[in-house]
Amino acid sequence: MLTTIKGVYEQGHIFMKEEPPVNTKTEVFITFLTQDQELDTTGKRVPGGLKGRVTIPDDFNETLEDFKDYM
Repeated sequence: MLTTIKGVYEQGHIFMKEEPPVNTKTEVFITFLTQDQELDTTGKRVPGGLKGRVTIPDDFNETLEDFKDYM
C-alpha cells in the first residue's frame, strides 16, 4: 500500500501535517518537492495555447478494432 503524507522538512527534521495510517515499523520513501522557478499561480489560461500541437485523427469516432466483435 502506498500512502502520501504531507509534511515540511526544516533544519534536519521532518514535521508531518497529519497522522500516518500505520502503527508498526514501516519503510518510507521521502520525496522533496523543490521549485527551481516561480510558478504562475494566477490561474489564467491563454486561449489557443495548444493550437497546432494537438490533432484529432479523422477516424476518431470509428469503432476500435478490438471492440468490433461486440458491435
